[in-house]
Amino acid sequence: MRIKHCFTLTISSSACLLLFGCGGGGSESSSITPVAPTPQADERWTRGLFEDASLYKDRCVAPRSGVSEITGEMYTDTAGDSMDEKLWLRSWTNTTYLWYNEVDDNDPADFSILSYFNQLKTDFRTDSGSFKDNFHFSQSTQEYLTRTQTSTSFGYGVSWEFVQATAPRRIIVRYTEPGSPAEQAGFARGDELIALNDIDFINTENSDEIDMINEILFPSNAGRETQFTLRKTSGEQLDYQLSAQSVAISPVHNAKVISTENAEIGYLQFNSHIQSAQSQLISAFELFDQSRIHALVLDMRYNGGGLLALASQLAYMITGAGQTDGLTFNKLTFNNKHPNINPVTGGQVQPTLFYSREIDYDRNVFTSTSLPSLGLARVYILTSASTCSASEALINGLRGIDIDVVLMGDTTCGKPYGFYPTDNCGTTYFTIQFQGSNQKGFGEYADGFIPTPSPLFEADVQGCLVEDDFNHALGNVNEGMLSAALNHLQTGECPVQTAAKSPIMRLSANDSLKIQTSSSILDAIILENAINQPIRDPND
Repeated sequence: MRIKHCFTLTISSSACLLLFGCGGGGSESSSITPVAPTPQADERWTRGLFEDASLYKDRCVAPRSGVSEITGEMYTDTAGDSMDEKLWLRSWTNTTYLWYNEVDDNDPADFSILSYFNQLKTDFRTDSGSFKDNFHFSQSTQEYLTRTQTSTSFGYGVSWEFVQATAPRRIIVRYTEPGSPAEQAGFARGDELIALNDIDFINTENSDEIDMINEILFPSNAGRETQFTLRKTSGEQLDYQLSAQSVAISPVHNAKVISTENAEIGYLQFNSHIQSAQSQLISAFELFDQSRIHALVLDMRYNGGGLLALASQLAYMITGAGQTDGLTFNKLTFNNKHPNINPVTGGQVQPTLFYSREIDYDRNVFTSTSLPSLGLARVYILTSASTCSASEALINGLRGIDIDVVLMGDTTCGKPYGFYPTDNCGTTYFTIQFQGSNQKGFGEYADGFIPTPSPLFEADVQGCLVEDDFNHALGNVNEGMLSAALNHLQTGECPVQTAAKSPIMRLSANDSLKIQTSSSILDAIILENAINQPIRDPND
């Protein structure tokens, strides 16, 4: 059961001034204790009354000016106050949030801007007891655009498996980005972090040292050199000197063809549905097509999602026109205020089909170039609790047209929902605005897709529970999940082993879930998020 705990602590103090006054010509005296004035509620907020969000959009405490260095667009911010920003969040939530009628209309004056946003969500739970909305978050617009539009992030180029956040802490290297400081230094999958500089990463309870650990692991400035002490899978302990820098994100790794006795098998590690993945996926599928592979193993165990349109393109490349023409990949359902009109774009709600052409994501239009396709009727997908959002939409979309999807790994994160990341005053907000469903109308997998040899329920998927194997490199035929998939292709049997276990902690939505002290509560949300942008045909 995945449980999310959220706490807001508000501490207030007031000073009481006691005045002593002395009367003249006698022994009488008096003291006056004035009553502190009652704080005045902001008259712009009235419980249950919601004005149009546009009245408060871009009215900012700290308005930006000039042109965005990433998008090239002029900022439209004007001077405002914190109540303007909170009232925009309130009205925007009431209009677009999928579960708007499950949100308490609390007085914005009682919160900071971010703490107010954090409580603008449902606290209802799924049948399993997990919170229905585990995906409510915000991040700096600059950070969001840098990652999604320039395909870069700031750091060391290492993806960590956060196994235990509290002492004794444990994080392990999943993989490194090509050409990154971590790769160049020699970080390898399975390496475990022991110390940072002279700080005992595993055991320290010192708050200053924990703050320093967070600053190092999630850096915001370049220049500082840090000594990372890692325990290698061999047991050897080594020191590495690294400095954070801007790192290019490569969403596709290890695209290759594996030769077996019976067939050629394609393998692809796919980490994120971002724009730059399109060209890398096309190159991989051209390789698979030329090699005439008979089966595909798609490794999405660390893929937290991203662009829904890209997931649709990938589904087409797996299957081809004959199995997808005219069929729905994903249909969006918004809240009951908007049965037919998309409340974010203002357009008619239409299903996302299986996209067969390349997309110019900068202009948001289809090109005339057709995508390669394999015409497969079965695909093996490697999964974990970090397989989320657009990745799950891919699984659901393929199952909706009766493609045989076989899962190897662990239960996926459970996010049949998505949102349109929206900027206001330099912060990009992510709040659930729609639920997706496939050609068959199925979209109820809030507790994840479960790999099992004997599916019983709709969210059960044919497959095997397999533990993540950190003793072998990803793409190595002896790595646990890939080996299980290759064996299942031959025999239809699952490996004999203990059931896979989800990590205690997952990465946060902006790569900055912080290391905790032992008294802290984890507040985990998932890295990427399925978003749906309507794609136009330039000939229309």
